[in-house]
Amino acid sequence: MSTIFQYDKIIQECRSIFMKKTADYGTSWRVYRTISIADQIYIKAKRIRTIQELKQQKINDGIKSEFQGILNYAIIGLIQLEINDENIELLPLDEVSFRYDQKVTDAKELMMNKNHDYGEAWREMSQESFVDLILSKLLRIKQIVSNEGKTLISEGIDANFFDILNYAVFGLILIDEGKQSQ
Repeated sequence: MSTIFQYDKIIQECRSIFMKKTADYGTSWRVYRTISIADQIYIKAKRIRTIQELKQQKINDGIKSEFQGILNYAIIGLIQLEINDENIELLPLDEVSFRYDQKVTDAKELMMNKNHDYGEAWREMSQESFVDLILSKLLRIKQIVSNEGKTLISEGIDANFFDILNYAVFGLILIDEGKQSQ
């Protein structure tokens, strides 16, 4: 199965969850500041790491659902950065859908470019590495936030959210292939 097809399948599953939750809750996530979104992703990545280390869990939702949540929170982060408006307003469902698709298109393009240059090295990586990379990106986001959004030479917050999104997709692809834990 091609990476593009697998990528689209994962996104379709995550988008379905996201849009159903948006229908249920509205865009209550509009209250989140960047640091809060990073913390929500941190909680999910930390849970995956704990499950990996203990090799057990007490809550039914598994690693797959946590990666799906990470992906969707990364998209929330990207949308919030784009809106950049402290006025908390509910967004219409069609606008949320449009913005979600727009961010996915950008992330997919980034993934294809990196896959070209790196030769899909992610296929040989462990699930543990994806989680560690996500946690590292979160620490970078937190540092950039504490620097009031400024960097001297490094990529910004958005680049880190895009990488987190794509690491989650890779983890989900490998789970679907049966190569990594669910």
